[in-house]
Amino acid sequence: MNRNERMSGDLVVLLARGWLGTPYRHQASRKNVGCDCLGLVRGVWRELFGWEPEKPGTYASDWAERAASDRLMAAARRHCLKRRDGMRPGDVILFRWRPGLPAKHCGIVSGEGRFIHAYEQAGVIESALVPAWRKRVAGVFSMPGR
Repeated sequence: MNRNERMSGDLVVLLARGWLGTPYRHQASRKNVGCDCLGLVRGVWRELFGWEPEKPGTYASDWAERAASDRLMAAARRHCLKRRDGMRPGDVILFRWRPGLPAKHCGIVSGEGRFIHAYEQAGVIESALVPAWRKRVAGVFSMPGR
């Protein structure tokens, strides 16, 4: 890992930590007002780049169970680089609840064995990447410029 990559990963984590405590609000993406897991990633992206590459459109809370396509994974592949060598601070991490289902949850790796995400019962929190989360990892991506 080079110095610029480490610094930009640290910046992503710093920005994501600025969202800690933001209440959970489905489809929202406003720091200290409300966001869901995708809204957190979108908000950090806006803070980094000043724009969003695309709007997600409306989605129901159970959209991934009913979807025929893996929209979250496809968007990550369009706008980020797939990590093939583990995960690093600042990376976007996607989760699927069961094999064969589309990815439904996302967060930002914040350190060794930790990630930041918006969780319905708790808002934006930093959690340990315990085995129950690790076994659901569907993909790890680095943001552009890293």
